[in-house]
Amino acid sequence: MTRFGAALQKIDERIPGVGLPLMSVSQTKGVVPRSELTNTPQRAESLDAYKVCRKGDVVFNKMKVRSGAMGVAPEDGLVTYHYEVMRPREGMDARYIVHLMKSSWFTSELIARERGISAGGEHGGIRTTEVPFTVLRTIDVLLPEIAEQRAIADYLDRETARIDTLIEEQQRLIEMLRERRAAAIEEAAEAVQTKGQRLKHIIRSVRQGWSPQCYAWPADGIETWAVLKAGAANGGLFRPMENKELPETETPRPEIVVSPGDLIVSRANTRDLVGSAAVVDGDWPRLMLCDKLYAFTLDETQALPRFVAVVLGSRRWRDMIELEATGASPSMLNVSQADIVNLPMTLPALDDQRQILSRLDEQTAKIDALIAETERFIELARERRAALITAAVTGQIDVREMV
Repeated sequence: MTRFGAALQKIDERIPGVGLPLMSVSQTKGVVPRSELTNTPQRAESLDAYKVCRKGDVVFNKMKVRSGAMGVAPEDGLVTYHYEVMRPREGMDARYIVHLMKSSWFTSELIARERGISAGGEHGGIRTTEVPFTVLRTIDVLLPEIAEQRAIADYLDRETARIDTLIEEQQRLIEMLRERRAAAIEEAAEAVQTKGQRLKHIIRSVRQGWSPQCYAWPADGIETWAVLKAGAANGGLFRPMENKELPETETPRPEIVVSPGDLIVSRANTRDLVGSAAVVDGDWPRLMLCDKLYAFTLDETQALPRFVAVVLGSRRWRDMIELEATGASPSMLNVSQADIVNLPMTLPALDDQRQILSRLDEQTAKIDALIAETERFIELARERRAALITAAVTGQIDVREMV
């Protein structure tokens, strides 16, 4: 056992105006050219402040160490200040170092040292902590001789590649199943015409919510007051836990509480999600609409709310909604109440709607069960991958016996 800092040297090389490719760190791909992960152009006016990483350097994202965002640089390149660049000292194999850092054992040692580290901010709703090399270097680690490091790295490279290939195959299967699910929805919506009657002809009332300053955490919406978030209708499913708890200092507004059977529609979201529709399922007496959601009460002598939600999620109606959406930023587009209620929608008879929903439910239930089973398989494969890495770098398995 020795200090992690003995294996690596921190590098902070900067060459203004140098013509090197921009590099990024992916949890699954390691260090790769930024162009492989995104087509979005670089926003920085100057690259002078960027760090240089050389081929063979270990690079990690200081804010995503625990999630495994690290790897070995395949070529010289430039990285942002969010990344730490470390160069293996003599007698150290960079691949072994990366596997060691990805082990659950190393992560547990890191967690023990995170207390007292300044918070790095919130990303995607998850609180992150910036972990500099000055913290990592204090961890006591197993550093065998270089020949054994290479043997362990070779073994893990081979075995993790097999697991990663298996995971990719299962992810492709999930994509195919989701395409099949989408096709079933399209088939269900074929019975609806895009001419004649408008959606407003089957709407009895419309409500819009309210967005006060709330706590960041969700509430149950039954005993405790809460305000739904815009994502409560994403994917065509009502998601009651997509909410924020209402502070005690705010007075609740019972008139905007959702009711069973309400058709809720997102009026503000990304292009793919704006106009997402779902039906409130269950009784939520203290769950209120936010101002980014509409709640429509339908005339159920003409329309089943779930059937209308299915239609709104189909490609023909998605195209119409996205065409009407406006906004200065692609990350937040808006559709007006008029845009929604004036959508053309001539529905079949109620009995036909029920039969179509019954067939759709039967199809999607089977597909959803297969997706859930495949996702569980992927989860187990990832757990196996993590356990294998930890066992190898901590000496629990002897890789010399592995063929």
